[in-house]
Amino acid sequence: MSTATTTEPFAKPGGRTGAAEAAGAGPRAPLDLAELAGLRTVRARHPWRWAAGLATLVVLAQFAHGLATNPGWDWATFRLFFTADTILRAVGRTVELTFYGTLLGFLLGAVVAALRLSRSAILQSVAWAYVWVFRSIPLIVQLVFWFNLSYLYKRFGFGIPFGPTFGDFETVGVLGALGAAVLGLGLHQAAFAAEIIRGGVIAVDPGQREAAAALGVPRWRQAWRIVLPQAMRGILPAAANEVISLFKGTSVVYVMAIGELFYQVQVVYGRTGRVVPMLMVATVWYVLLTTVLSIGQYYVERYFARGADRTPPPTPLQRARALVRGLRARTATAIGGRS
Repeated sequence: MSTATTTEPFAKPGGRTGAAEAAGAGPRAPLDLAELAGLRTVRARHPWRWAAGLATLVVLAQFAHGLATNPGWDWATFRLFFTADTILRAVGRTVELTFYGTLLGFLLGAVVAALRLSRSAILQSVAWAYVWVFRSIPLIVQLVFWFNLSYLYKRFGFGIPFGPTFGDFETVGVLGALGAAVLGLGLHQAAFAAEIIRGGVIAVDPGQREAAAALGVPRWRQAWRIVLPQAMRGILPAAANEVISLFKGTSVVYVMAIGELFYQVQVVYGRTGRVVPMLMVATVWYVLLTTVLSIGQYYVERYFARGADRTPPPTPLQRARALVRGLRARTATAIGGRS
């Protein structure tokens, strides 16, 4: 058994070997390091990119100038009411509605998603009908309906179905304006949460469950330890988006005269006539709280991505610390070189 060998040199950048030498062209001497160092590097030019960037900066500068100089914004009124007690209480009520609506919505949504994934045709049909109904009816209609539930059912009782009642209570005494708002927000959110959870679960490779079943892992442990951690990576982005949408959607409960942020802003500008600055108060608070939710979403997604990314990218805080350390190191090197 023989091995073929060759003494033909490897081709270098700009060099000629083999067929080129046979044709009589002769080999071309490769460039040495000194010649390579003397070559001029020309960066690619992107004039239209720079033009678009400058035009964008001009538009932003004009907008910022208008914010600072246009008296219609009335920043004095904005500063007066931004941290007023009534506004802060309204912000707290908005956060409260968001928390309870999210908690009820995702707990019920998980149940509805489990029913849709079950093998029972009855349970699947009931869950599908729930999602269909609550996604079809606008949120404001649902809120008004639950607010007027006592018109249909003046009293609620518990006992044997279609049989005797062991006790009852007045609907108005239990389901007030705040309870009706939380119930409406939660039931509305559950329809969307169910589809988000179901989509994340069915995105997991079925082979994962088959392998776990072959190893004798119980079904509840398959769902909790194998399926759910993988499904969370697909669930979290859409779920966080729904929570932010619910947070902004709490402004709809103004129709129930609940003192959340938008309702309280309406009360103030109805009394003072300062519409624009009060709307800016609500806008800035919504932006701040949405930013907090977005930061929380980033770190929760990072936590559940540990199984897929062994070395996740650095967080913005870690990047800032690395930048500061780099600047300190370069400063120390420059000072040491001078001395």
